[in-house]
Amino acid sequence: MTAFASPLRSAFAVLAATLCLAGAASAQTVKANPPATFTLPNGLNVVVIPDHRTPVVTQMIWYKVGSADETPGKSGLAHFLEHLMFKGTAKHPAGEFSQTVLKIGGNENAFTSYDYTGYYQRVPRDQLDRMMEFEADRMTGLVLKDENVLPERDVVLEEYNMRVANNPDARLTEQIMAALYLNHPYGRPVIGWHQEIQKLDREDALAFYRRFYAPNNATLVIAGDVEADQIRPAIERIYGAIPPQPAIAPQRMRPQEPTPAGPRTVTLADPRVEQPSVRRYYLAPSAHTAAKGESTALEVLAQLMGGGSNSYLYRALVIDRPLAISVGTNYQGTALDDTQFVVAATPKPGVEFSEIEKAIDNVIADIVRNPIRSEDLERVKTQLIAEAIYAQDNQATLARWYGAAVTTGLTVQDIQTWPDRIRAVTAEEVRAVAQQFLDRNRSVTGYLVKGTLPKPEEKRS
Repeated sequence: MTAFASPLRSAFAVLAATLCLAGAASAQTVKANPPATFTLPNGLNVVVIPDHRTPVVTQMIWYKVGSADETPGKSGLAHFLEHLMFKGTAKHPAGEFSQTVLKIGGNENAFTSYDYTGYYQRVPRDQLDRMMEFEADRMTGLVLKDENVLPERDVVLEEYNMRVANNPDARLTEQIMAALYLNHPYGRPVIGWHQEIQKLDREDALAFYRRFYAPNNATLVIAGDVEADQIRPAIERIYGAIPPQPAIAPQRMRPQEPTPAGPRTVTLADPRVEQPSVRRYYLAPSAHTAAKGESTALEVLAQLMGGGSNSYLYRALVIDRPLAISVGTNYQGTALDDTQFVVAATPKPGVEFSEIEKAIDNVIADIVRNPIRSEDLERVKTQLIAEAIYAQDNQATLARWYGAAVTTGLTVQDIQTWPDRIRAVTAEEVRAVAQQFLDRNRSVTGYLVKGTLPKPEEKRS
């Protein structure tokens, strides 16, 4: 029923929406019906995105709480509660909500990330009020009993085994993130550490729920065959009666990451590895923490370096020299705090990691030292905006774009002006962010190799 969301996208298995697609899609396709925003007296933020191509709607409720907001020692709690939110309320017993969505031909799911937890339904337009009533009810009416909490904890543990423990690639990501973030809670995996998931219980889940699930800590996004003025009365009637949680702080306060002092490495050996790989994660500002122009310059830099067969890394490692089977980059701009710029490569058989790293360093050095060709710069800007336009035909994706941005400190205007800011990025801005943020001292390099798993330490008596 639920979906687990990683903070990364592209080759690293992502479900989270990205700012870059959001901006272009919104600006290019909904000019006639721009998103409307308003806030209820109880603090609930509302974003309505008209999309009249089909008579359906997507409702998403985004809570401004994710794994990075958990109490230390209780990792995985946000994701655990996401599972438990399907266990029913006093008004609607377990299964009724999901069965109703199924019967009317809709679909639903949920997701947890570092910065937010979300729930959504995609249903026929005339069923929207009913979905809002269900969602509003479980914002405050969740009922949990040990007989359904403890089995669900076992489900989460099995999910951990399937997605992480038995997946060398995911285990490497887990270890790299823990090494990249020495102080910030982004270093904890969203799904949690196994030994801490095992200890989560009903009281933990209810305390977390009562602390964070409230209208003044949520954003309601509705995309589809609607107009804001038509559905606002129903939103006010259904959600407006829910009282706010006064203990919720206006802004989230988290431990911040110190300036990195030197490069770090992680090596993960596993007998199940069929193809070795190398990744380098750089600590970089997000769209929320970056200075003016930095985030969009990083978007362009990622596309320039690793976006397709014309990218600098692909040409250097795959075409010009037969070093790698594949290579790519990723910049995850949609985050509340400092994020990651990732370079990943899969070496050809017989090629050493050191050769791959030297080639990557040479590409970065060339960007820093030499002017970027104007035709390359224009090409990648066009690619970013075109990719967004082509990808915007999914109504649920529209809702995710706006929800992810708004819950990580951005505004609807930030999303809508994204294409103009991409077009304004200069070669000097790209060079500057490459020089400042693609510094080896800011990085963790991870190696995935075939080998023997370490034996667990024996307990001393």
